[in-house]
Amino acid sequence: MTQFKQIYVRLMNGMDIKTHRYLYSKLLPDERIVGVAGQRGVGKTTMMLQYLLENGYNTQNSLYFSADHIYFSEYRLYDYIEKKFLEEGIELFFIDEIHRYTGWSQELKNIYDSFPKIRIVFSGSSMLDLIKGEYDMSRRALLLHLEGVSFREYLSMKNIFKTDPFTMEELLNDSVGISEKLSTIPMISGQFKDYLKYGYYPFSINNVESFSAKLLSIIDKTIQIDIAGFYNLKTQNLSLFKQILLFLATNPPGEFNIHNLAQSLKIDDKTVVNYLEILIETGLVTPLFYNSGGHKMLRKPVKYYLNNSSLYFTLAMESGHEIEIGALRESFFLSMVKNAGLTPHYSSKGDFEVKGFTFEVGGKNKKRKQIKDVERSFVVKDDVLIAQKGEIPLYLFGFLY
Repeated sequence: MTQFKQIYVRLMNGMDIKTHRYLYSKLLPDERIVGVAGQRGVGKTTMMLQYLLENGYNTQNSLYFSADHIYFSEYRLYDYIEKKFLEEGIELFFIDEIHRYTGWSQELKNIYDSFPKIRIVFSGSSMLDLIKGEYDMSRRALLLHLEGVSFREYLSMKNIFKTDPFTMEELLNDSVGISEKLSTIPMISGQFKDYLKYGYYPFSINNVESFSAKLLSIIDKTIQIDIAGFYNLKTQNLSLFKQILLFLATNPPGEFNIHNLAQSLKIDDKTVVNYLEILIETGLVTPLFYNSGGHKMLRKPVKYYLNNSSLYFTLAMESGHEIEIGALRESFFLSMVKNAGLTPHYSSKGDFEVKGFTFEVGGKNKKRKQIKDVERSFVVKDDVLIAQKGEIPLYLFGFLY
């Protein structure tokens, strides 16, 4: 038990982060239990430790620990927290990797009901969505989602440029004025290209050289530890997840053919659909649906994308194939809009429909052919800096959150 305090102090002493992620201010509101879900590597642990350090917490009034510590293979989480509360008066607990502890939601519910003074912030993988209702935790906990770094946050973390995010309405109504302002950022085009390669994960800021190796390690751990453990899958099936990711990284973003992929992997269509759903739940893949209600919307995604542009670059390099630039651009647009709290849908005319607007995404020479008769439509262009009527630079959508 002393080890936890030593680890806590060591981690706090190693903190040297000056900028805040977009969820930082929401981390400890009035709710007694707050959960932070997100895929590996997006900075959940750093944000938690940063909050403790900057708000005057220490081992006398709080405790940080990871629920995957070997200690909890023998002892209950409930018993440990009860002991620290009763013997030392600690009321604030930050618990990392909560999903690695069996029965976590029931024990947190019991703590919530038994100790009104205790507050808990916990983090885990995106798979928390699957079990947040178990033991009625959804009624007791505020659940937040931490996504990857936006282009706006990336520039701030590198001390290049700082600004508040823009809303979609501001961006569409004043794209020319906003782009004229942002185009003056030093080497903005090069910064955006770098961001697409490795900017989505905050660990790239200090060490670009090891980025791909770290991201491949995150992918492997997500498959070999999170997916294998949570879904109780056989080891020989786990390689198929990596193959699906590699397929998405190197193919155009057209309508997805489940049957062709199943034949390529030598498995049945139902298994491919199941594995894609698991990859969605872990945050590695993002689906795109029709803008329609009912079961059709939930059952049949029209397209599947890797979650972010950094995954495209790293997996394409891993496979030895050229990156699919169309998928990369669309993935960036999709992730920025979705992470800003909006809901993109598939558009039969352009690429995306968002809040009644249609967007066609492409390079600087992209024309309005697909959306020429569509009202409230925009061409979103890569490799341009200044917006024009009906045309918006792609990088601007990186400032939505």
